[in-house]
Formats: sequence, C-alpha cells, structure tokens
Amino acid sequence: MSRSVALFLTLLLSACGLFPTQSNVDDQKNWSASKYYSEAKTEMGNGSYAAAIKLFEALEARYPYGRYAQQAQLEIGYAHYKDGEQASAIVAADRFIKLHPNHANLDYAYYLRGLANFNDDLGLMGIVSEKILNQDMSERDPKASRESFDNFRELVTRFPNSKYAPDAVQRMKHLFNVVALHEVQVARYYMGRGGFVAAANRAQYALKEYPQTPATEEALFIMIKAYNALGLTDLRDDAERVMRKNFPNSRFFPIGPRRAASHGGNSGSRRSGSVGCDGVCVAFPDRLFAPGFILQTDCHDIAFGMMQHTVCRGSQQ
Repeated sequence: MSRSVALFLTLLLSACGLFPTQSNVDDQKNWSASKYYSEAKTEMGNGSYAAAIKLFEALEARYPYGRYAQQAQLEIGYAHYKDGEQASAIVAADRFIKLHPNHANLDYAYYLRGLANFNDDLGLMGIVSEKILNQDMSERDPKASRESFDNFRELVTRFPNSKYAPDAVQRMKHLFNVVALHEVQVARYYMGRGGFVAAANRAQYALKEYPQTPATEEALFIMIKAYNALGLTDLRDDAERVMRKNFPNSRFFPIGPRRAASHGGNSGSRRSGSVGCDGVCVAFPDRLFAPGFILQTDCHDIAFGMMQHTVCRGSQQ
C-alpha cells in the first residue's frame, strides 16, 4: 500500500513539472524579447513545437513591435508545419504576408505556404494511404497540389533570385506531373465504367493542360481505346499515329510497330480534314514557362482531328 502511495506521489510530482508554475509565469514577465526568442528556439530544437509556439505567441503579445515579433510570426508558421498542423501553418504564413508585404523574408512566407500545401494530405489518412495502401499523390484529391503549385509559382515569379526558388521549381515540376497523372487516373476510371466520351475528354484535357509529362503516354492510349469503343475510327487513327510517333516503344503496344488487332484500320492513313503541317501552333498554359512561351514541335507530332490544331515544341515566339 505504501509503495502504491509513493508511486502515485512520484507520478503526481512529475506531472506537475509539465505545467507552468506561478513562479515560472512570473519569471517570464521579466523576460526580454531576445530571451523569449532564444527559449522558443531551444524548444524548437528539442522538438517541442507546441511549447515553442506558446513562447513565440507570448513574445509577440508582450513585444508586438520590432524584428523579434516579426520573426516570431514566421517561426510560429514553421513550428506548426513541423508539428504536422498544415492548416495552421498556412494561416500563419498568410497572416505574415498580409502584415508585412515588404518584409525581407517575405519569400520564405510564400515558400512555407507552398510546403504546407505540398504536405497537406500527409496527415493520418495520408500516411495510411501512402504507406499502408501504397497510394501515390496522383490518386488523391489534387486540390492541395494545385494550391501548392500556385504558391510556389508566385514565389518564383515574385522572387526569382530567392534562395528558395530552385527548390520551389523542382517541387512545381513534381506537382505538375502529379496533377497530370490525376487527370489520367480519372480518365482511366471512366474507361473502366464504360464512360468513353468522358474518358476521351478527360485524357484530352490532360494533354492540353499538362503537356510533356509522364501522363502523356497513357492519356494518348486512353484516347485510342475510347475512340475505338465509340466507333470514331478517324480520331482513333489520329491519336494512334501521334502515339506511335512519340512513343514508338510504348508499353501499351506490346506487339511493336503494327497496330493492335483490336483497334483495326491503317495507322498510316490521315483523315481528310485533319490538321497538316500548316496547322496553327497552340500556346499551352504557361504554368512552368515564361510569358509568351509556346511549345513547338514537328507538325507530325500531335495532330488530333478533334482538337483541330498542331502542337509545336522548343522555340519561343
């Protein structure tokens, strides 16, 4: 019995150490801004992000003006990000951007907001889907990926010389591919349920909005299958010609250079009225490119009867 009481008292005294005592609170009242900041950074270094956030907030409340308060606002966002509180990190970054539109570290606030959105779906369900179910980002809701892309694009556009810009560009490329793959996932879903018109339209959208990504190959193949199922042989032939030109060794055509028997027809024929070498080059959305950049390619590379244009590659106009 006495041992149980002793154990209880030991645990009680240990638990009391987790809560700030009145003396600790009184001591903090006499802290300078630099003392608050250094103590908060120590908590951050120890991985005690919740404790660090409280100290940063106390610093800002007691010393609302000056460089320590401004830096504390950024640190609060980073602490939330490290603690897995992505939404709170975004709120903190947005607040800093609104309060300090000309701050020297404004680029970091945009970068932090992009990072938080980049990892927005990596909470408990994100861990379950990615680590346990082996589900990649393209199979989840792309809303956070689109927002993250926009955040990084704004950073790169406004602060092209920022030290965070190179990493932001690499993340943009990854997100561009992720969203493109998501569109193909949707097209594949429609194909599996017999929605051939919807599948063709979604695959075509992926090609137009997200050109030159890993999703392009399967998007073309889905278009071929969808047009074939709909009996639109001319459009099917156009799509297959484009695919064989750009992906001659595609895994989707295991029999090699000849048309798959299930598709039928002559892959070398061109539908009358389909776009030829005098087609019009189309400017795709400049998500990753400088204003006025137009993707240019051979006039034979992409010429869809439905799209009625030639896509071009590699030059600026």
